[in-house]
Amino acid sequence: MKKIFIVLSLILGNYIFSDCPEVLDHEVRLLDSSETVNLCQYEDKVILAVNVASRCGFTYQYESLQALYEKYAKDDFVILGFPSRDFMFQEYSDESKVKEFCSTEYGVTFPMFATSSVKGRKANSFFKALTEESGVRPGWNFHKYLVSKSGRVASFDTKVEPDSEILAKEISKLL
Repeated sequence: MKKIFIVLSLILGNYIFSDCPEVLDHEVRLLDSSETVNLCQYEDKVILAVNVASRCGFTYQYESLQALYEKYAKDDFVILGFPSRDFMFQEYSDESKVKEFCSTEYGVTFPMFATSSVKGRKANSFFKALTEESGVRPGWNFHKYLVSKSGRVASFDTKVEPDSEILAKEISKLL
Protein backbone atom coordinates (compact mmCIF):
# COMPACT_ATOMS: atom_id res chain seq x y z
CA MET A 1 0.00 0.00 0.00
CA LYS A 2 1.27 3.49 -0.74
CA LYS A 3 0.82 6.67 1.20
CA ILE A 4 0.33 9.93 -0.58
CA PHE A 5 2.17 12.85 0.86
CA ILE A 6 1.23 16.42 0.13
CA VAL A 7 3.94 18.94 0.66
CA LEU A 8 2.95 22.57 0.61
CA SER A 9 5.65 24.78 -0.75
CA LEU A 10 5.15 28.16 0.86
CA ILE A 11 7.79 29.78 -1.30
CA LEU A 12 6.38 28.57 -4.61
CA GLY A 13 2.78 28.39 -3.45
CA ASN A 14 2.10 25.02 -5.07
CA TYR A 15 1.53 21.42 -4.03
CA ILE A 16 3.94 18.59 -4.72
CA PHE A 17 2.54 15.06 -4.65
CA SER A 18 4.81 12.16 -3.78
CA ASP A 19 3.94 8.48 -3.98
CA CYS A 20 6.22 6.98 -1.35
CA PRO A 21 5.87 3.23 -0.81
CA GLU A 22 4.83 2.54 2.77
CA VAL A 23 7.81 0.25 3.30
CA LEU A 24 10.09 3.31 2.95
CA ASP A 25 8.21 5.72 5.19
CA HIS A 26 10.62 5.56 8.12
CA GLU A 27 12.79 8.14 9.86
CA VAL A 28 16.31 6.83 10.39
CA ARG A 29 19.41 8.40 11.85
CA LEU A 30 22.56 8.70 9.76
CA LEU A 31 25.63 6.85 11.02
CA ASP A 32 27.64 8.74 13.64
CA SER A 33 25.34 11.75 13.41
CA SER A 34 22.33 13.28 15.10
CA GLU A 35 20.73 13.95 11.69
CA THR A 36 17.71 11.89 10.67
CA VAL A 37 16.26 11.36 7.22
CA ASN A 38 13.08 9.83 5.89
CA LEU A 39 13.76 6.92 3.55
CA CYS A 40 11.08 8.29 1.21
CA GLN A 41 13.93 10.34 -0.23
CA TYR A 42 14.87 7.10 -2.06
CA GLU A 43 11.36 6.44 -3.40
CA ASP A 44 12.40 6.70 -7.07
CA LYS A 45 15.30 4.29 -6.68
CA VAL A 46 15.83 0.56 -6.56
CA ILE A 47 17.21 -0.09 -3.07
CA LEU A 48 19.44 -2.80 -1.71
CA ALA A 49 19.18 -2.64 2.10
CA VAL A 50 21.85 -4.62 3.93
CA ASN A 51 22.47 -5.26 7.61
CA VAL A 52 26.24 -5.01 7.96
CA ALA A 53 28.91 -5.73 10.56
CA SER A 54 32.58 -4.74 10.62
CA ARG A 55 33.93 -7.83 12.38
CA CYS A 56 32.11 -10.64 10.58
CA GLY A 57 33.35 -13.37 8.29
CA PHE A 58 31.23 -11.78 5.54
CA THR A 59 32.65 -8.26 6.00
CA TYR A 60 34.59 -8.70 2.75
CA GLN A 61 31.22 -8.18 1.01
CA TYR A 62 31.64 -4.43 1.59
CA GLU A 63 34.04 -4.42 -1.37
CA SER A 64 31.53 -5.88 -3.82
CA LEU A 65 28.69 -3.82 -2.32
CA GLN A 66 30.67 -0.66 -3.04
CA ALA A 67 31.45 -1.87 -6.58
CA LEU A 68 27.75 -2.64 -7.14
CA TYR A 69 26.79 0.82 -5.85
CA GLU A 70 29.27 2.51 -8.18
CA LYS A 71 28.12 0.41 -11.15
CA TYR A 72 24.41 1.22 -10.84
CA ALA A 73 24.23 4.54 -8.94
CA LYS A 74 23.68 6.47 -12.17
CA ASP A 75 20.72 4.17 -12.93
CA ASP A 76 18.63 5.13 -9.88
CA PHE A 77 20.06 2.44 -7.61
CA VAL A 78 21.22 2.86 -4.02
CA ILE A 79 22.58 0.65 -1.29
CA LEU A 80 21.57 1.44 2.28
CA GLY A 81 23.80 0.02 5.03
CA PHE A 82 22.47 -0.69 8.52
CA PRO A 83 25.16 -1.73 11.01
CA SER A 84 23.87 -4.16 13.60
CA ARG A 85 25.17 -5.95 16.67
CA ASP A 86 22.40 -8.57 16.56
CA PHE A 87 24.63 -11.44 15.50
CA MET A 88 27.32 -12.17 18.09
CA PHE A 89 28.05 -8.45 18.58
CA GLN A 90 30.18 -8.37 15.40
CA GLU A 91 29.81 -4.61 15.00
CA TYR A 92 31.65 -1.91 16.93
CA SER A 93 29.58 -0.28 19.64
CA ASP A 94 31.13 3.10 18.77
CA GLU A 95 29.56 4.45 15.56
CA SER A 96 32.61 6.59 14.79
CA LYS A 97 34.66 3.37 14.58
CA VAL A 98 32.08 1.83 12.22
CA LYS A 99 32.19 4.90 9.98
CA GLU A 100 36.00 5.03 9.97
CA PHE A 101 36.31 1.30 9.29
CA CYS A 102 33.90 1.36 6.35
CA SER A 103 35.56 4.40 4.85
CA THR A 104 39.22 3.47 5.30
CA GLU A 105 39.06 -0.31 4.79
CA TYR A 106 36.50 -0.50 1.97
CA GLY A 107 35.98 3.04 0.65
CA VAL A 108 32.25 2.85 1.38
CA THR A 109 30.37 5.83 -0.06
CA PHE A 110 26.82 4.48 -0.04
CA PRO A 111 24.52 5.78 2.72
CA MET A 112 25.07 4.23 6.13
CA PHE A 113 22.68 4.54 9.03
CA ALA A 114 22.85 4.30 12.81
CA THR A 115 23.70 1.02 14.45
CA SER A 116 20.41 -0.68 15.28
CA SER A 117 18.73 -4.00 15.73
CA VAL A 118 17.44 -5.64 12.54
CA LYS A 119 15.50 -8.59 13.94
CA GLY A 120 12.86 -9.30 16.52
CA ARG A 121 10.93 -6.86 18.71
CA LYS A 122 13.82 -4.40 18.94
CA ALA A 123 14.37 -4.19 15.17
CA ASN A 124 14.35 -0.73 13.66
CA SER A 125 11.06 0.13 11.98
CA PHE A 126 12.48 -0.16 8.44
CA PHE A 127 13.75 -3.70 8.99
CA LYS A 128 10.47 -4.66 10.64
CA ALA A 129 8.71 -3.50 7.46
CA LEU A 130 11.21 -5.34 5.21
CA THR A 131 10.72 -8.52 7.23
CA GLU A 132 6.95 -8.18 7.08
CA GLU A 133 6.91 -7.48 3.32
CA SER A 134 9.30 -10.30 2.41
CA GLY A 135 8.29 -12.83 5.06
CA VAL A 136 11.98 -13.36 5.85
CA ARG A 137 13.97 -11.93 8.74
CA PRO A 138 17.75 -11.60 8.63
CA GLY A 139 19.44 -14.78 9.78
CA TRP A 140 22.92 -13.27 9.90
CA ASN A 141 24.96 -10.22 8.96
CA PHE A 142 24.91 -9.09 5.30
CA HIS A 143 21.35 -10.23 4.67
CA LYS A 144 20.02 -8.29 1.68
CA TYR A 145 16.59 -6.87 0.83
CA LEU A 146 15.98 -5.62 -2.69
CA VAL A 147 13.20 -3.02 -2.79
CA SER A 148 11.60 -2.07 -6.12
CA LYS A 149 10.51 1.49 -6.91
CA SER A 150 6.94 0.40 -6.17
CA GLY A 151 7.92 -0.98 -2.76
CA ARG A 152 7.97 -4.71 -3.48
CA VAL A 153 10.59 -6.51 -1.38
CA ALA A 154 12.71 -9.55 -2.20
CA SER A 155 15.04 -11.17 0.32
CA PHE A 156 18.53 -12.58 -0.28
CA ASP A 157 20.45 -14.67 2.21
CA THR A 158 23.88 -13.65 3.48
CA LYS A 159 25.53 -16.18 1.18
CA VAL A 160 24.14 -14.47 -1.92
CA GLU A 161 27.15 -12.35 -2.82
CA PRO A 162 26.58 -8.75 -3.95
CA ASP A 163 28.28 -9.56 -7.26
CA SER A 164 26.31 -12.77 -7.82
CA GLU A 165 24.52 -13.39 -11.10
CA ILE A 166 21.16 -13.89 -9.37
CA LEU A 167 21.29 -10.51 -7.62
CA ALA A 168 22.56 -8.75 -10.78
CA LYS A 169 19.64 -10.18 -12.78
CA GLU A 170 17.10 -9.02 -10.21
CA ILE A 171 18.59 -5.53 -10.00
CA SER A 172 18.68 -5.24 -13.81
CA LYS A 173 15.01 -6.27 -14.04
CA LEU A 174 13.99 -3.56 -11.60
CA LEU A 175 16.04 -0.83 -13.22
